[in-house]
Amino acid sequence: MKALLISALAALAAGMAWADPSTECAVDHGSQVEIADCVAAIEARVDASMAIMLGFAADAAKELDGMTGRVVAGPALEAAQAAWIGYRDAHCEHVGATYGGGSGTGIAIRSCRIELGRAREAELRSLLP
Repeated sequence: MKALLISALAALAAGMAWADPSTECAVDHGSQVEIADCVAAIEARVDASMAIMLGFAADAAKELDGMTGRVVAGPALEAAQAAWIGYRDAHCEHVGATYGGGSGTGIAIRSCRIELGRAREAELRSLLP
């Protein structure tokens, strides 16, 4: 079941445009409000998908810790995820700051979070057995 879900997520990811999220949204939406709503929806899907992958990675870490009799992989994954969240948040706030408080700031921050979230999900997926 887990392998089937991973395959389905990988197929879905392969079919996505992987363009800048705001550009992805601009294709079908004209106003800044519509683009902002679209980017927010993409961010929610990326967060949900990453949570699934993080769950699989946590299960794999727990299994490895059980096989080795050491409690190392699980805590290392938790520390890595916490550090990644800190980096993502700080980096994307910096990206937003480069917009000088303009009306596109929120879209830029969300687009950054989407791009980094997609990359993190791929990293987590690559660690699965």
